[in-house]
Amino acid sequence: MYIEHTDLEIQREPFARPFGFKGSAFHEKWNAVVRVRDSEGITAFGLGGLAVLWSDPTVFSQHSEVGGNLLQLSVLEYALQWIKNRDFTDPLALFNEVLPPTHDYAKSVTQLPSLRLTFTLNALVSLDNAIWMLYAKQNKITDFDKLIPDFCLPSLSSRQNRIAIVPAIGYTFPLSQIKELLEQRIFVLKIKIGQPGNEKDMLAKDSERLKQIHHVCQNYGTNMTDSSKIAYYLDANGRYQTKDGILRLIDYAERIGCIDQIILIEEPYAEHLIVDVSDLPVCLAVDESLHTIKDIQHKAEQGYQAVAIKPAGKTLSLAFQMANASVENAVIPFVADNACVPILVEWNKNISARLPIFPGLKTGMMESNGPQNYAMWPQLISDYPLSDAHWLMPTSGTFQLNQSYYHHSGGIFVDPLPYISSFR
Repeated sequence: MYIEHTDLEIQREPFARPFGFKGSAFHEKWNAVVRVRDSEGITAFGLGGLAVLWSDPTVFSQHSEVGGNLLQLSVLEYALQWIKNRDFTDPLALFNEVLPPTHDYAKSVTQLPSLRLTFTLNALVSLDNAIWMLYAKQNKITDFDKLIPDFCLPSLSSRQNRIAIVPAIGYTFPLSQIKELLEQRIFVLKIKIGQPGNEKDMLAKDSERLKQIHHVCQNYGTNMTDSSKIAYYLDANGRYQTKDGILRLIDYAERIGCIDQIILIEEPYAEHLIVDVSDLPVCLAVDESLHTIKDIQHKAEQGYQAVAIKPAGKTLSLAFQMANASVENAVIPFVADNACVPILVEWNKNISARLPIFPGLKTGMMESNGPQNYAMWPQLISDYPLSDAHWLMPTSGTFQLNQSYYHHSGGIFVDPLPYISSFR
């Protein structure tokens, strides 16, 4: 794969309301659009959404929202220039070669020697997607199964016929709209905890928010969970500083009668903390503090039982490696990623569809909350290359995946025309 030319454009998509998590909020999604061309004249495109607050809150707090996005975009631009006029054996080789120098540059441009690797990984998503699409065109691949590297085929061998849709419930998400989701037969809610303030204030706010949401959910049942109740997936985004804080939240959940509905608590503690969680009575998952496949082993040793795999958040290349490492370390893999536009939802879905059923549910699950985040979601769907595809639309709280879905691989091999029209 000799890369002769690279190019970059951006598209800004406003949110319907500020998206609150990690004790803060952001207001729009910057989508980076990459074009690459090889020495044979084959051109491919890739899309990736920037997520500064999620990938490194320090960068977000030190800059304006636009400024943080520009910094992350500059990291992508560095990588695009770095790969030009170089030859690579395949997309994984390119990923492994470009990541170290790009992360060094990212630490320099942000002036943060301890910059999280996730910040750089997130910056590289559009480039990585473009390279995989270039590889597919070079090898005439139009089936995602043929794109999966041999080493991780066993970890991506499932074929789900449906996936639970998991909307993210931010701090400001109205209770009335939670009820609307439940009326649409959504049966898993990803509830953002870790609200602004010190740990005492945060715990009080999180407890009250959980009580309010549980009060709404008590009137709904489902045949899609083992408990026959609405499932809760709590995401702290590393906001808690002590084990006691999470224990108190779990105790509170037990007191209000919803402990059996919590199938997962994700990223409970700040990344620098090493906490043995093996004695906690709920499944704990790791997300943004997971940077390399070695991290999976370390977290498994601490008692974590699940890992969030993020093709649209940390690159498809790393997602393949993470899926394989999760099997090797006997932890549960699942796909989670917020604020994805439809094309990136399908990149996520191709991985999620091939992972096992998630414990506590009757199917696999995948975070997807576009209709809640984007006021223009219907337009985004209509712009999708296969806009009338049934797998794009929710059915009874799930994405339904039949043979047509697998035949088209969700449509990811079709050029994303609305995003590439700005290239000259």
